[in-house]
Amino acid sequence: MYPVRPLFRFLPLLALLIAAPALAASSAGGTSIDLSAEASRPAANDLARATVFAEATGATPSELAKRVNGLVADALRTARSYSSIRTQSGTTSTYPIYGKGSKIEGWRMRSDLALESADTAALSELLGKLQSSLAVAGVAMLPAPETRRRTENDAMVDALAAFKARAKVISDAMGKTYRIKHLAINSSGRMPPIMRSAVLAAADAAPMPIEAGETLVTVAVSGQIELSE
Repeated sequence: MYPVRPLFRFLPLLALLIAAPALAASSAGGTSIDLSAEASRPAANDLARATVFAEATGATPSELAKRVNGLVADALRTARSYSSIRTQSGTTSTYPIYGKGSKIEGWRMRSDLALESADTAALSELLGKLQSSLAVAGVAMLPAPETRRRTENDAMVDALAAFKARAKVISDAMGKTYRIKHLAINSSGRMPPIMRSAVLAAADAAPMPIEAGETLVTVAVSGQIELSE
């Protein structure tokens, strides 16, 4: 009779035999190389966004609310006559003004109104009218969502072509063929400039000048290729 040996004595050897094919397959692979490429396309800034606000100072919050809310209501009535402009109420805040001895000497209130339109001429005209009573916090030009998507897709095709061209240069120089192991694609765009303006005293202000310009959309491709042995 042969002695029965415990199975656990053979487990390390069994694990090594199972792992051997995987190690062999890994070592048989080709040389891996990390690569990156990018491409940029200009996107037309065909969407305008502006923020206007009413601000006032008074003795009591109720007095302020009446004045500021009245200014915003008038602005909304004026904006509704422009069907191509979308309006949205923004942040409204009221806070105390302190004097000596931390005593409240008055109150200040501000209420924002957001405007958005693809019709820059109409928005420019509306802003000119609103500046007789409101201040402009900022105006930004940017690509509309569909314009950005279309430009981003074009830039992505360019970036992928650039990645493949770089991979071919390397594989040709090494005298080998290649395959793409994985890719990562990221996009970015330069932030559009913001124009600012103060309250105008004229009852009928001229339209605010707005220059659309372009936003540069960049797509970066990074990944890894493997050269054949």
